[in-house]
Amino acid sequence: MSRIFTVLAMFATALMAATLVLGMSLGDINSAENLTAQRWATVHRLSGVATALVVVLVNSIAVTYFVGTSRWCREVVETYSLAPELARRSQQLKRRTFPLAVASMLVMVGVVALGGAADPAASLQLEPLAGITWPQWHLLGALAGLAFIGFSFVRQRANIEANHQVIEQIVAQVRRIRDERGLD
Repeated sequence: MSRIFTVLAMFATALMAATLVLGMSLGDINSAENLTAQRWATVHRLSGVATALVVVLVNSIAVTYFVGTSRWCREVVETYSLAPELARRSQQLKRRTFPLAVASMLVMVGVVALGGAADPAASLQLEPLAGITWPQWHLLGALAGLAFIGFSFVRQRANIEANHQVIEQIVAQVRRIRDERGLD
């Protein structure tokens, strides 16, 4: 799972970076004469939505992984009367990962919302907040979001690897018990 998650997280991070670069390269999209920039702004919006979906997907995969494996660890530990500490460690790793995954998803929603506020084609045009325009807020949010989500992916990967080690310990102990009992 660690390799799969790593590849997906790197893909999501690359999409975020590409969308950020695309947005920064747009220039003035408010000008009616600049049709090329307006077309690229549409591409930026669509890539932003696609990026948000990929980020949510990657975080959802991490959540699903921990839901399944922590339950599996608990059931196997109970069935084979193994040290409860193994199931507890898996549960702790899950509890450390969930807030990161949920926060990453919410950060992505925030970046998309700031993008909507920055959209010059939106029917509701907001006044600048604290002297900062909404495109500037969107850029700041995208930069902070990229940093946070990147950090979150690194921490989630570390937790997935640690959980995999717990699973390997459980499997080794179960294999030893089954060999002692003459099973398999």
